[in-house]
Amino acid sequence: MEALGKVAVLMGGWSAERAVSLNSGQAVLAALQSKGVDAHGIDVDRSIHQRLEAEKYDRVFNILHGRGGEDGVIQGMLDVMQIPYTGSGVLGSALTMDKQLTKQLWHGIGLPSPAYKVLQTESDCTQAIAELGLPLMIKPVLEGSSIGMSKVSRAGDMIAAWQQATTCGGTVIAEAFVTGKEYTAAILNGRVLPMIRLETPRDFYDYKAKYDDEDTQYHCPCGLTVETEKKLSELVLQAFNAVHAKGWGRVDFMLDEQSNPWLIEVNTVPGMTDHSLVPMAAKEAGLSFEELVIEILQGTITAC
Repeated sequence: MEALGKVAVLMGGWSAERAVSLNSGQAVLAALQSKGVDAHGIDVDRSIHQRLEAEKYDRVFNILHGRGGEDGVIQGMLDVMQIPYTGSGVLGSALTMDKQLTKQLWHGIGLPSPAYKVLQTESDCTQAIAELGLPLMIKPVLEGSSIGMSKVSRAGDMIAAWQQATTCGGTVIAEAFVTGKEYTAAILNGRVLPMIRLETPRDFYDYKAKYDDEDTQYHCPCGLTVETEKKLSELVLQAFNAVHAKGWGRVDFMLDEQSNPWLIEVNTVPGMTDHSLVPMAAKEAGLSFEELVIEILQGTITAC
């Protein structure tokens, strides 16, 4: 693994997803070191550029989740420093971090994503119910890991859900709720890994279902026919490429009760914890966790 040189594994940071990032980062660090990579973990703060320069790293495995690490900020800094890094660049990271911009782009090129309305006032909340119906998903557009999200099934709960989402900062949207089955598709250097179907007894796949619950079910193989999964893989790749995502990532989507696909969002720095989905899909494709992180990191060589 000498070709990879000295590798900084960036984790932690200052976003609301800091705890998840630290867990992901420790798993990635251990996997790289087990393969003989000269990898070093760094809990990122706002002086990260000084440390990277002083310690002379050859490349970066970016496992920072959320704002500051997944939104183009760290990517821009690394571009200026001319340090290769994993995952998407500035444009793809910034676009996909904003759920509203992602949906606008998809809608603009005719890709299916649920209708939505921006919520700025209590009046907007009332109008969203009138225009989109109930239930609705309330989402802060700049958060990941379902932080600040809630499902609203009763009109009387709408204002409180909107107010809760506003505490995350940034724009809040109400999105039409899709009744059906939830799937995720991991992308690794241009190919779609086996898809996963998610099942949770909760109202939706929220933070607790993702990281805490033991009764969340993950089906991989997902139960779709080979032909259907192939068609959905083409849609997923189109959606991923449309937002300038690169390297590795994850596209979440729903299939409604008529089996129509609805794109939900793109994650350009997905979780790599023991509950995470990309390692699960990789395993089904025959890749161990260690092989997965090496392949992600090797993408920084071909991207140079």
